[in-house]
Amino acid sequence: MDKRTLCLYFQVHQPIRLRKYHFFDIGKNSDYYDDFANRSLTRKIAERCYLPANRMILDLIRRYGKNFKVSFSITGLAVEQFRMYAPEVIDSFKELAATGCVEFLAETYSHSLACLVDEKEFKYQVKRHTDLMKELFGVKPVTFRNTELVYSDEIGEAVAGMGYTTMLTEGARHILGWKSPDYVYTNSINPKLKLLLKNFRLSDDIAFRFSDKSWDQWPLTADKYAMWLESADGEIVNLFMDYETFGEHQGADTGIFDFFAALPEQILKNTNFEFLTPHEAAGKHQPVAPLHVPYPISWADEERDLTAWLGNELQNEAFEELYEIRPKVYALKNEDLLRDFDRLQASDHFYYMCTKLFSDGAIHQYFTPYDTPYEAFINYMNVLSDFIVRVDVEYAKAQQKAEKNKAETGENKAVEKAKEPKAKTAVKKSTAKSGGKK
Repeated sequence: MDKRTLCLYFQVHQPIRLRKYHFFDIGKNSDYYDDFANRSLTRKIAERCYLPANRMILDLIRRYGKNFKVSFSITGLAVEQFRMYAPEVIDSFKELAATGCVEFLAETYSHSLACLVDEKEFKYQVKRHTDLMKELFGVKPVTFRNTELVYSDEIGEAVAGMGYTTMLTEGARHILGWKSPDYVYTNSINPKLKLLLKNFRLSDDIAFRFSDKSWDQWPLTADKYAMWLESADGEIVNLFMDYETFGEHQGADTGIFDFFAALPEQILKNTNFEFLTPHEAAGKHQPVAPLHVPYPISWADEERDLTAWLGNELQNEAFEELYEIRPKVYALKNEDLLRDFDRLQASDHFYYMCTKLFSDGAIHQYFTPYDTPYEAFINYMNVLSDFIVRVDVEYAKAQQKAEKNKAETGENKAVEKAKEPKAKTAVKKSTAKSGGKK
């Protein structure tokens, strides 16, 4: 009997957080970032999550060898902060990469939603991220994971156009209907792109419900979870979640590390599953059908759509104003402006502006550093306003310089042109004079 596949994927991301930026700072102060918060939070999460979780994963690989495999994607913004504040985290990921049991996926450099508005920016960010992963780990990613698992038919087609043959996304119920997420599907426009769908129930049992004492399945043990996996009805179960689940969202005192450390043994001994990376899983399984996704889906909130980031007027206004300035930013090729544009694109800034109050309100409140969505909007728009002022000033200077150079070039050409007829006249006179002597 062929073994079924268990595919583990973990997202690693930290936004570069903004400081409290006032209206009266606009045009006067372009220091946007809360360096203290970024440093302290990166260090805290590294010590609680990334370092102990990486040690755990490495221990499991050493124990089970090629029988245990996982995958990660690490955003460019996270790497920037690891380099500044916790370089040992990068070293620990390199140690995992050297085992050959870990796949690193491609995504957007800035954890952005560029795929929704600017295909050129989307492709540019993916290339930058791919180059970064190759620089860090020596391997070019072959599997793609979009920001927040955002996916649609058109986005998938664009990803396939970049050369990827496998992509991760959400197994959204309103898309699947009666179908199961536990099979491989294809993009409905370009069937060369295989889709691995998150099993949201089994993923969220770990990521969100693990420490919830009001949950009727608490406490969750490795043997119980292995039984749940065995009862899944398909060929492949994809467990996708934030890596910060380990030690940060679910603290070490909840037993999350002990649970995960015990899980591979239970799965390998008591189920018919084998661990594979996304690339291996896509190569092993044949697609069962195309998946039609006319409108974007994501892994966020009950709706599994875009409303976590673009569900109200505040979010849409901020998002639209940011991308309106893109052509000028890239025309200038100013490193400081490009860096700030990267950081302002992080989807987290729009997530903080979400005004949902019911089923997902508590989750949004957990992740935001602001007291209210309106405060998040005002702070971001103040920063964005100053950024736009800087871009417009530099663009005006560049235009003036270009006009001046054009005028000077025109003057030089005019001078050269003025000289040219005189030279020809002189030649004619000389010829005429010479002819007269003959």
